[in-house]
Amino acid sequence: MYRQMVESNDRATERGIERQVLDSESRYYGGTIDPFSGVAWVNHTTGTPTDMCFWGAALSNPDSTYYRDETLLERLRLASEFVLRHQHSDGSISPGWTNYHSPPDTAFVVVGYSQLYQLLNQQDWALLKPVLDNMRLFLERTIPVMLTGGCHTPNHRWVLCAALGFLHEIFGIEEAVKRAEQWLAEGVDITPDGEWTERSNGIYNAVSDIMLIHAARLLNRPELLEPVRLNLRMMVYLVHPTGEIVTDYSGRQDLGSKHGLSSYYLPYAIMAKLDQDPIFAGMAAWAVSDLTDPGVCSVNALVKLMLEPELIEIDGVKDTLPEKYDIILNEHFVRGGYLERIDLVGHHQRISHSRMHTDFGAPVARIRDGETSVTVMTEVAPFFALRHGEVRLLAVQLASYFNPGYVPMQNMTRLPQGYRLTGEQKKGYYGPVPSADLPATASSSISPWYLLPHQTRTLTHEQTFRVGAEVLQTDCGWTMHLTGEEPQDIMMQLSFVFGSEGELSCEDGIETSDGSILWKGGKLRYSCAEDWLEIDGGEMGHLAATVREAKMPENCKIVLVNFMTPFDKTLNITLSPSLV
Repeated sequence: MYRQMVESNDRATERGIERQVLDSESRYYGGTIDPFSGVAWVNHTTGTPTDMCFWGAALSNPDSTYYRDETLLERLRLASEFVLRHQHSDGSISPGWTNYHSPPDTAFVVVGYSQLYQLLNQQDWALLKPVLDNMRLFLERTIPVMLTGGCHTPNHRWVLCAALGFLHEIFGIEEAVKRAEQWLAEGVDITPDGEWTERSNGIYNAVSDIMLIHAARLLNRPELLEPVRLNLRMMVYLVHPTGEIVTDYSGRQDLGSKHGLSSYYLPYAIMAKLDQDPIFAGMAAWAVSDLTDPGVCSVNALVKLMLEPELIEIDGVKDTLPEKYDIILNEHFVRGGYLERIDLVGHHQRISHSRMHTDFGAPVARIRDGETSVTVMTEVAPFFALRHGEVRLLAVQLASYFNPGYVPMQNMTRLPQGYRLTGEQKKGYYGPVPSADLPATASSSISPWYLLPHQTRTLTHEQTFRVGAEVLQTDCGWTMHLTGEEPQDIMMQLSFVFGSEGELSCEDGIETSDGSILWKGGKLRYSCAEDWLEIDGGEMGHLAATVREAKMPENCKIVLVNFMTPFDKTLNITLSPSLV
């Protein structure tokens, strides 16, 4: 594992060298060009600090072909000068994609830069001094923004705490500890089953985990490791057999996108070493197999291994991990009790530059049987997703014209052979503003809609739409039983979203202008390699090819079933027998 990581770091080093700007007249002189945007940035993912970590690890490692290579050292010096030039006067950085003059994005860089600085500072090599001076100056300049800056997502608090901890370790600033304690005083946002607020298995779970690991050590707060343990235990059940993470219900940008385990390598390895936990060690082994390079600046695995060589000794095997289970995450979490307190807080669910994440703690069922992996979920557009060998049924989603868009399921209960899901939507109308509440503008020549006190209107003719779905496991696959009654004559659309890599055939269907299939009846078959699934239950109760506000994902194969309320509909999914 270590040898492979060194070799991948050398390859990443070469790629960075090729992308470095050496034209002294360029605004990007010394920086490395992000291949996605064609711009050199100071950020922790596609930015120059990430290439600096690759280069610094190579220069410091006797096993690297670049060990103490003076040409690479000069490249590193130029990069460190680029980073200084593009640091704002307030000490912050702007990552490029958004979040300008961003304290949390600066904190991500501080976490990675600090570890690289510490690694380089351990080398007995006088030629490193200009680089070290530049890096130390960058870190020193971040102190004001780290001591005063805020955040706008839950995980940013733990990134800031980790950054503050590193600044305390390097500069001895007690104010950094006090600022971190202010963030920690807000409490930790995790359910007893280990789910963070953002429900982001592909990205931000791992961010919260590694940042709290750093904070626990740097701030002498070992209790911060307990939520990390909870999340790492939960994640054992949120990986498909291929190593693809379950992202079907994420509350962040990884929603429905493909992510591997690589970002979890350091949290699992560190906690496996600390706890001597074979499950954590097995997950670390699985995660390291997904690493194509040591990782971005904030979580560069090789830099961390060189700072803590004992992590190299982690020897886990995937055989320790469960391959058969049927669990509900957050089954006993009293989510409703927390939601009932929202009105007492005073923000009335209005928050700027962020979101409330009221789906925190919503139940999710995970079923695994060898190479078959199923997710049943609530509070997101899809309520069902399945992997069966190479077959990827990415989402089954119910949409309607009642409150145009997807109908999320809100509740889940366990049945003897599966789960029952229910969802409810309300939509109504509002009467005139009472005369006593009318503003002066109402009687003037212009009465803007936005100046009327809409909160005083009386609700009229409110309608309630309830749907149900029973998702049941059978001897040969799964059955879905969907129900919905009133109001009558609502146009409904059930969508099946498949991976683009497979072959799709339909006995009776019509292709829409955007390439989807309106499935009228007969058998639907989707196959990939030797694996396949078949579904029956097609229907064309109306001709609408889309439902407003129900946007379909790109680069997927999509099948649509149209029907009307009231409905009592059953669809059967049959799986290829070799993997059942």
